[in-house]
Amino acid sequence: MAGLKEIRTRIASVKSTRQITQAMKMVAAAKLRKNQEKILMLRPYANKLEEVMNSIREGLENDIENPLLQSRPPEKVLLILVTSNRGLCGAFNNNAIMKALDIAVSQYGSQWKQKQVSFFAIGKKGADYLRSKRYPLEGQNTEIFDKLDFAGAVKLSGHFVDLFLSGKYDRIDFVYNQFKNAAVHILTHETFLPVGEKNHEGKSGKNLDYIFEPDRDELVNELIPKTLKIQFYKVLLDSFSAEHGARMTAMHQATDNANELIKELTLHYNKARQAAITKEILDIVGGAEALR
Repeated sequence: MAGLKEIRTRIASVKSTRQITQAMKMVAAAKLRKNQEKILMLRPYANKLEEVMNSIREGLENDIENPLLQSRPPEKVLLILVTSNRGLCGAFNNNAIMKALDIAVSQYGSQWKQKQVSFFAIGKKGADYLRSKRYPLEGQNTEIFDKLDFAGAVKLSGHFVDLFLSGKYDRIDFVYNQFKNAAVHILTHETFLPVGEKNHEGKSGKNLDYIFEPDRDELVNELIPKTLKIQFYKVLLDSFSAEHGARMTAMHQATDNANELIKELTLHYNKARQAAITKEILDIVGGAEALR
């Protein structure tokens, strides 16, 4: 059994760690409340706008003039991997990274073998992993989450639109954690470009017969940029909220584990102290008997 001093040192160390995890949990909870409100307010509008665009695209059939709506054989694919800049959030980052690699190998297998699949990492953790494993990296952005706002999302989304319009990539997809609640986030794979393309999660718009006023092409061309900007911002907000939820959950579990460990160490300390006292009493009694 460890000595009393060693056990006391371990108890003090675990208590110090518990203070840190409790503080991180509170910070994550505060950030989660702030971003959760944003994503819950944005999501209905974003989903409805995407549904309208999907429906319009299916209704247009081959009568498509806007290049962002034109579906091409996906010979060159870009996967946008959204992770966090910081760790201590459980399996949040690792699950997203493994999901992106699985999609690259399984769903775009032929393109992967021909080295026609690349990644763009949003978030430091994903970028560091892809770079360390020497996977093809189109680029990275680790600053967007320092101050996440709509203006920053619009600027970054324009970069991917340019990549698609230039013909460098035929399909651009998202891989990210979609926020559901503080304890649950869903790994999601969605198509970003071309607009309205049925994505691999099985979502597509209802084929409704819209009446366009004043002009179909004008309205479609107006909706496309707005849809892309809103969709991109929603993905970032989803991932950012899910990150704080995952960190809050991880820190809550770490705090609970610290409490259990403190109880266990305290029990060992009391047993060791009792054993030491008993030994001292026996020594005193033995010495007294020897003097008789």
